Amino acid sequence: MTQLLLFTAIILLACSILKKLSGKLGLPSLLLFIIFGMLVGSDGLFKIPFDDFSFAQGISTIALVMIMFTGGFETNVSSARPVLLKALVFSSFGTIFTALLVGVFCHYLLGMTLLEGMLCGSVLASTDAASVFSVLRSKKLALKENTASLLEIESGSNDPFAYMLTIVVLAAMGDGISWGSVTVLFIKQIFIGLIFGFGIGKIAKHIMINYRFDTSGIETIFILGSVLVGYAGCTLIDGNGFLSVYIIGIILGNAHLKENNILVPFFDGITTTMQAILFFLLGLLAFPSRMGSVFTLSILIVLFLTFIARPLVIFLLSIPFKGSVGQKILVSFAGLRGAASIVFAIQAVLDPAYLSYDIYHIVFIIVLLSIAVQGSLLPLVSQKLDMIDKDGDVLKTFTDYVDERPVNYIQFTITCDHEYCNKMIKDITLPPNSLIVNLNRDTESIVPKGDTLLKEGDRAILCTLIDEKAIDFELVEKVVDDDSPLVGVKLSEIGKMSQGLVVLIQRGESYIVPDGNVILEKGDHVLLNQAK
Repeated sequence: MTQLLLFTAIILLACSILKKLSGKLGLPSLLLFIIFGMLVGSDGLFKIPFDDFSFAQGISTIALVMIMFTGGFETNVSSARPVLLKALVFSSFGTIFTALLVGVFCHYLLGMTLLEGMLCGSVLASTDAASVFSVLRSKKLALKENTASLLEIESGSNDPFAYMLTIVVLAAMGDGISWGSVTVLFIKQIFIGLIFGFGIGKIAKHIMINYRFDTSGIETIFILGSVLVGYAGCTLIDGNGFLSVYIIGIILGNAHLKENNILVPFFDGITTTMQAILFFLLGLLAFPSRMGSVFTLSILIVLFLTFIARPLVIFLLSIPFKGSVGQKILVSFAGLRGAASIVFAIQAVLDPAYLSYDIYHIVFIIVLLSIAVQGSLLPLVSQKLDMIDKDGDVLKTFTDYVDERPVNYIQFTITCDHEYCNKMIKDITLPPNSLIVNLNRDTESIVPKGDTLLKEGDRAILCTLIDEKAIDFELVEKVVDDDSPLVGVKLSEIGKMSQGLVVLIQRGESYIVPDGNVILEKGDHVLLNQAK
């Protein structure tokens, strides 16, 4: 056990270094994780034997669930709304048509049986959310015509369709399956996945909004549990668990939860870790010595997929929608294959259906080439097609985007003895570089103007500019206990005791912005600005 923990720690540390290194090398970090796994594996430098597909499937499924949830959680539906229908058409019909084209190509031109060709097409049909998100973010690719949002929605939502196709083909290769059974299986997968996704997503959203958790951090455990129930419960009754968790992610990610400052970094960290483990594990599972026998076959499939099947599908499905030729070419080229395809290939290897081809290494080579070539060249292709939006920010298409502007917002209440009370805004003196931007009066929200009269009880929102030159000072927190000389002391006296300026007091569950007449009590948490 200790050795396993040490090995895991070394892998995580190495992957974190590779993540940093990928930016300097200009290569996708996911590619480096895979190569690292190959170097460590049975045919690599360290010769660590590993061919446990069952173990790999378990870890890969958990990782893919978290990646798909975070893909939905970080997709900004508002930004994607103009291209939402187009993206869903690509992710559904596009996935099915791509699988059919690749399957026919593998059967008639490469000599595979029809079902084995269709299996190859099915596991390769979806674009990879982890790869697409990674390239867009790391390269900061803001694209014209809402293309970034289009790619995000498509790549995040098409894995469930590829999964359904894979399940159907494997069933047909095993005991056989009728067209009626195929229809029933598709309906069950989609219908149950939608029911679980929307049901659990709405319930979790309602609980998060209406009930406060007593301990900070419990929110993450609650959502993590909801995601696992969404996948496992749905899969248990033959639904599409991947579709379920993706919908849960979209619902919660676009709910603007108060806990987002905790949730976003938590799930970002979880997903980054899962990506590193997943791609390393997939590389570890690969045997370079076995790739020679399927290398030529894999090259032919990836060329057909990248330059014929994917462009043909995108151009045909784009006919009812607006979009430049440049966008269509870019979307065609941006169809990166990744972790989902390899996870589905592992499932095919473990299935009792007979496979005459080494489908795992075929898919592995295609994914490796897709991430290495398409992922690396995507910024250049975007530039050549004049699809880069120089004034845009790709992070705005994610729900964890925070618009960093040099402003602060301050809320204060107009009391009866306040100097602003019963005066018009145009007649009061505000601090430099500040503006009252909103008033809350009882249940009414008022956008103020110069002749707006400020009344007692109004809650004003003041917007102020942040000075770029930060003032250097240090805040210290102290607890007023029995032995503290501050017990029973007025704040006006603290300056004489050289304790500094009290900025804030926490007393029980309440907070006090102090004045000189406040007397400190035992148990107060005091925030002090002390002279250095």
